[in-house]
Amino acid sequence: MKRIPEPELMLDPAQANAYARADFAQPHQRIADQFGDTFPNLKLNGAVLDLGCGPADLLIRFARAWPAARFHGIDGSPAMLAEGQRAIADAGLSGQISLYERVLPARQLPLPTCQAVLSNSLLHHLHDPGVLWQTIKEFAAPGAAIYITDLRRPDTVEQAQTLVDTYSGNEPAILKQDFYHSLLAAFTPAEVRQQLKDASLENLELAVTSDRHLRVSGYLPG
Repeated sequence: MKRIPEPELMLDPAQANAYARADFAQPHQRIADQFGDTFPNLKLNGAVLDLGCGPADLLIRFARAWPAARFHGIDGSPAMLAEGQRAIADAGLSGQISLYERVLPARQLPLPTCQAVLSNSLLHHLHDPGVLWQTIKEFAAPGAAIYITDLRRPDTVEQAQTLVDTYSGNEPAILKQDFYHSLLAAFTPAEVRQQLKDASLENLELAVTSDRHLRVSGYLPG
């Protein structure tokens, strides 16, 4: 199935609110736990960058798990960031997490080179996926830990609909619709492997982690 891109930004406040209220506790906590499993010897105590942070639920979980680190989230949607700021304040983590409104490629961010770079479900939104990998190279320190998770595109639209029906449960219709379009906009493992080659990041490991997800992880050289 040919990729069908979707809008890069979620600008609708109703859409952002739906994501902020949705129950992503289990998958987001799994990402934080698996990050720890992937980098068991990493002492996370420096700057950590989350690209496409959305309403910041994942950042909050990382901040709780690694209280010595300083977290920075980037998103291009003011509505998403407003939800994120509220959630961070409610969690009492405003001193540990900062959010920035930026559209990739982001330039001149007020943060140091990062000990780790995260991203969950951003890649499939990008019309030019190369900007994600170049941003990682720009802001990650030598030897930084990289952990990217995203959807992977199914073979047919029928398979995409089956995945939506199977996993979206009782979520609002707007989230089901977004999930369907995101599956159609996602990249295949072969396409992501080519992206890594083009960005000279072949040392990062690409893994298919479920019937709808993939992961890129590893340390940058140095």
